Amino acid sequence: MNKENWLLCPICKNKTRIKIRADTELKNFPLFCPKCKKETLIDVQQLKISVIKEPDARRRADNRE
Repeated sequence: MNKENWLLCPICKNKTRIKIRADTELKNFPLFCPKCKKETLIDVQQLKISVIKEPDARRRADNRE
């Protein structure tokens, strides 16, 4: 039997509407939290969650010029 866990928001630590199992793998997944109304990009492997940090849009636009 596979272990299942609710995916927790990395910002407010509340439950989201997503459940993951031990064999779930996600890459660049946009996780939306209904409680804090924030979206975060995450990776998931073997029930371990890592947050993807992206440079903000202003820095990206400045680097193009």
